[in-house]
Amino acid sequence: MTARTAAVAGSLFLLVSAGAGCVSFYEIPVETPIHAKLDVTPFQRVLVAGFLAGGSKNIDPNAETARLLRSQLRSKSDLKVIDADVLSLVEEVDKQRGAAPVADSDEPRIKTDKDLAEYEKILNDKEFWKKLGEEYQSPLIVTGSILFTEVSKSGNVSRMATTTDPTGRQEYKEVRSFVNMKGYALSPKFVFIDGRTGEQLYAESFHEEALYQEGQNTPALSSYFELMDKLLPGFLNTLSTQKIRGTRILIK
Repeated sequence: MTARTAAVAGSLFLLVSAGAGCVSFYEIPVETPIHAKLDVTPFQRVLVAGFLAGGSKNIDPNAETARLLRSQLRSKSDLKVIDADVLSLVEEVDKQRGAAPVADSDEPRIKTDKDLAEYEKILNDKEFWKKLGEEYQSPLIVTGSILFTEVSKSGNVSRMATTTDPTGRQEYKEVRSFVNMKGYALSPKFVFIDGRTGEQLYAESFHEEALYQEGQNTPALSSYFELMDKLLPGFLNTLSTQKIRGTRILIK
């Protein structure tokens, strides 16, 4: 009886093994749609007006962000992008408050979140945005705030190191070391406003950081584009359906 059972088990093993040898794996591409967060069907035009910008003095986050978003919307949105001068919302708020203009200062008015809070009321100023919308035939208006700041962090990091034992065989082990890191942080808040009424339709905030080893010279503008590249899919998904591409494994 035991011998018979063993024979049956052996036969099953050979059958499964033979079958496994015939199994084929197929990797096929798949796309998953993520629907737009905002209904833009009432609009045919979009105005990227300008931003409350500050932080690092190494770049102009207002001009760079407006230029980049306009370029992205031209290629990835059905809305017609309006060409217009980029507004300096910081200067607009200062003018409304009667503050004296800053004479060619390299230092931004907005350096921190606390500074930004003093200017953010303009993002809810319906009359201001309605008047601006009337100038451009009531488009969807994109505005908000953006801080591009320098950051530095220190701490222990782990990395895999290769060692060779006495027999010449390579081994891998985790090594921890203390490092100083410097880089930039990007914190934008995108606000979408109905140019017909001046009312906010939607707003979303993001935050990304890029850190580099101390001594690595990374230009501020390069870091800015690196960070924006991570944020753009989220921004574009507000206005249009985006597709996430991936793969799926099929067994045959």
